[in-house]
Amino acid sequence: MNLTIPELALVVLIGPSGSGKSSFARAHFKPTEVLSSDFCRALVADDENDQTVTAEAFQVLHFVAAKRLAAGRLTVIDATNVQPEARKPLVALAREYHCFPIAIVFDLDESICRERNRQRPDRDFGPGVLRRQIQQLKRSLRGLKQEGFRRIYVLSTLEDVASVTIERQPLWTNLNREHGPFDIIGDVHGCCDELEQLLQKLGYEWTPNPATQPGLYNRVYRHPEGRKVIFLGDLVDRGPRILDTCQLARALVQAGNALCVPGNHDIKLVRKLGGHDVTVRHGLAKSLAEIEALPESIRDSFARDMAEFLDALVSHYTLDDGNLVVAHAGMKEGMQGRASSRVRDFALYGETSGETDEFGLPIRYNWAAEYRGQARVVYGHTPVPEAEWLNRTINIDTGCVFGGKLTALRYPELELVSVPAARAYADPIRPFIPAEASALSIQQQHDEILDIDNVLGKRIINTRLRPNITIREGNSAAALEVMSGFAVNPKWLVYLPPTMSPPNASQQPDLLEHPADVFAYYNSRRVQQVVCEEKHMGSRVVVIVCRDKASAQHRFGVINEGVGICYTRTGRRFFEDKSLESELLAQIQVSLTQSGFWEEFKTDWVCLDCELMPWSAKARELLRQQYAAVGTASQAAMAETVAVLQQATECGIPAEGLLDRYRQRSEMVTRYVDAYRRYCWPVHSVADLKLAPFHILATEGMVHVDKTHLWHLETIAKFASKQSNSLFQETLYQVVNLNDSASVLEGVAWWQTLTGQGGEGMVVKPMDFVVKGKRELEQPAMKCRGREYLRIIYGPEYTLPEHLQQLRQRNVAVKRSLALREFALGIEALERFVSGEPLRRVHECVFGVLALESEPVDPRL
Repeated sequence: MNLTIPELALVVLIGPSGSGKSSFARAHFKPTEVLSSDFCRALVADDENDQTVTAEAFQVLHFVAAKRLAAGRLTVIDATNVQPEARKPLVALAREYHCFPIAIVFDLDESICRERNRQRPDRDFGPGVLRRQIQQLKRSLRGLKQEGFRRIYVLSTLEDVASVTIERQPLWTNLNREHGPFDIIGDVHGCCDELEQLLQKLGYEWTPNPATQPGLYNRVYRHPEGRKVIFLGDLVDRGPRILDTCQLARALVQAGNALCVPGNHDIKLVRKLGGHDVTVRHGLAKSLAEIEALPESIRDSFARDMAEFLDALVSHYTLDDGNLVVAHAGMKEGMQGRASSRVRDFALYGETSGETDEFGLPIRYNWAAEYRGQARVVYGHTPVPEAEWLNRTINIDTGCVFGGKLTALRYPELELVSVPAARAYADPIRPFIPAEASALSIQQQHDEILDIDNVLGKRIINTRLRPNITIREGNSAAALEVMSGFAVNPKWLVYLPPTMSPPNASQQPDLLEHPADVFAYYNSRRVQQVVCEEKHMGSRVVVIVCRDKASAQHRFGVINEGVGICYTRTGRRFFEDKSLESELLAQIQVSLTQSGFWEEFKTDWVCLDCELMPWSAKARELLRQQYAAVGTASQAAMAETVAVLQQATECGIPAEGLLDRYRQRSEMVTRYVDAYRRYCWPVHSVADLKLAPFHILATEGMVHVDKTHLWHLETIAKFASKQSNSLFQETLYQVVNLNDSASVLEGVAWWQTLTGQGGEGMVVKPMDFVVKGKRELEQPAMKCRGREYLRIIYGPEYTLPEHLQQLRQRNVAVKRSLALREFALGIEALERFVSGEPLRRVHECVFGVLALESEPVDPRL
C-alpha cells in the first residue's frame, strides 16, 4: 500500500495502545520527525508511563510541533489520538502553519493490541482501557474528514501495515528546482498589444501554433536562450484583447516556456463561467463580451478550456532554491511554499483590514513594509506608478490597462523592462498616480527609522563568503554605543574595512616582522602571486563620492549633505571641519569627472578604500598628548642621564657599561621621535592633504571584488594621472611570484628599501581579491612593517633582546580569524547595498564589523 504524504504535513498516527504506531514511525520516518507523547512524558517526569503529567507532556509536544512546522519540517505525532478532543489542537496547529493534517489510522483487531501490550510489562493497565480506546477509534473513523484531515489512510490488517510505502510528494507550490532565468510580467488585463511588444523587447520569438483552433490567437513564444516567462495573474478583464492574452499565456505554459499564477480577476471569471452568482463589475463584462462574440462552434469549448487552464493555476510558486517567490498579491514569509485556503486567499487578494476606503475598495495592509524574509517576492495586484523594491519585495503592476505601462522583472538580473500603454483602456476606481512624488524611494522612506532590535543581542550572520558569523551580545552593545554616539548618518554607512593581521614573528636578529614570513604563509596556501603595496602612514578612510547632490539623494537617500562623506574604520566622520571635507570631496569629484570615471563605470557614485595623509590630520591630539610628550620628555631625561653618567666616569666612577646602555637607549628614543615625525606635517587646507586610494570597492550595480588587486591599482593610477590637482598620492607596488626565488628576493629587497627610507612597510595581498582555500577563505591581506616604524607601536626600546623575545610570543590566530570574518561582513554589506537591499540588512553586516572590533586580541599585536 502506497501512502502519499506532502513534503510538509502534520502526520497524525491514530490507534490504540499496542497497534504498532511507534514501530511504524521508526520504520518510515526520521527519528527527528517523530514526536512521541511517551517520550514527552519522560522529558517531563523521567517516566514515559506517568499519566499524571499527560497534560504537561502534550504541552511540550504541541510546542515542539509548532516550532517544526514553522520551520517547514514534516512532523509526525505518535500518540493514541483516538479522541476528537486530542486531535482538535493538532488540526488547528496544521491550519495555523498552513499545511495538511494527514491521518494514518491503525484499525487492527483488539487481540493483536492486547497480545502486544501483554509482552510489555510497562503497559500494566486493564483490558477496559484498551477496549475503550478501540471504541473511541471506531466512533472517530467516519468523522475524520469533517474534523479537517485532508488525507486519511486506514490500515486494518498486519499485512496492510507491512506493505506500506511512503511517498513524499513535493507541494505544488514548490518549484525550487527551477533556477531560471525568468522574465516576470505584471498584471496584463487583456493588453495583448503591449504584452507582445514586451515579449519582443525581452528577446522572445514566436511561431504559429498548429494546435490552435481556427479563429483563435495562434502564436506560441519562446526565448532563444531558454528564458521562461512568469505571469503574475490578472490576465483577463478591462483590456481590449482579453482572449488573445489568455491564449498567448496558455500556449506559453503548455509549451513549457512559462509559468502562471492566478489573479483575483481570473478566479472570478472562472466562477462566473462555472455558473456561480458573481457580480459583473470591474471589467468582467468585457471578458464575457469577448467570449460571447466568438463563433458559436467554438465558444463553449474555448470557455471550458480557458476556465480549466485558469482554475488549475497554483496560488504561488517558490523558485530558485527558495530565493524567489511569485504571487499575484504577494506572500508573507510564513506562508511561502505552503498550501491552505488562507494562503491562496492571501496570494489572490493580499491582506485587508475588513474596512473600505472612500472609493469603496478594501483597505489593504502594507505587508511588504513588515516583510523580513530572505526570499525576493515579486507580485502585482495593486497598480503603482513605478516598480520599486521594498524589503526584498517588488510590485510590478504598473497599471498598463489604466494608461501606465506593462513591466517585467528579469531574474536573476533584477532588471526592470517596460513598454508604455498605447492608451488608457479603463478608468481606475482609485487613482494610482500620486499627486506629488517623494524625493526618496519607498525603501529610503522606510529606512528613515532604524530598529534597535535589528542590531542588538547575539546574532548569527550568513554571508556569501563565510557562513554563520557569530556576533556576541556584549559586542553588539559596544558597537551600538559607538554608532549611536559618534557615527555618521547611517545612510552613508555601507561599508567598514576589516582589521589586518601581521605575520608570524620573525626570528631574524633585531626584527619582529619580515616579508619572508608573509611570503611563506601565502606560499603554504598555494597562492602563486602576491601584490606588495606600499603601506602609507596615514589614516584608513572610506570615501564615498557622488557625481552630484541629486545622485547622493537618489542612491543614498541623503538630502542636503553634499556629494559624499569621509569616515573612519569605526564609522566616525573623519573631519571635524566639514568645510575641509567638502573641499576634499569636491576635488575628488572634479578629478573623477574630468577623467571620465562616471561614464566608464556607468555609475553616479563610487566607494573608495583609501589612506589619508598626514597621520597628524586625524591623530593630532594623540601625537601632542602621547607621542610628542613621551618623545620630548624621554629625550630630555635620557640626555640628562647620559650627561650625569659621563661626568661620573670622568670622575673615576666605573659606570662605562651603564653609560653605553643609556647612550643606546637615548639613540632609540631619537629614532622613536624621528619615526613619528616623518608622518606628520601641518594641515591648513586641502592642499596639505594626500589621498592614496587602493580599492575601488563599489560602483552602481557592481562590487569590484571580482577584479585582481593589480586591476585596482592600475585603474586608480589611470584616473589619478588625469587629476587637475595634486591630491592623489600614488601607491607603489611590486608583484611577487612566490614560486620564483629571485622574485621573492626582489620583494624582500623592495621592502628593505621602503623601510630603509623611513617608510612604514608594505601590505601583501594575494593577486585575487578573494581567495578560497580548501576549507575557508585565505587572509585577504597581511601587513609587514619596518623596524623603525614599529617603535611607534611598541615603544622606543622594543628592539632590546628581552623585549623582542616577549613580543615574538604573540598569538596571531584570533587576529586572523577576526580579519576573515570582518572581510566577509564588509563585502556582504557592499553587495547587499549594491543589490538594493534594505538598509537594515546592510547595517547588520556593518554593525557586525564594528562589534567584532571589540573582541579581545593579543595586546602584543
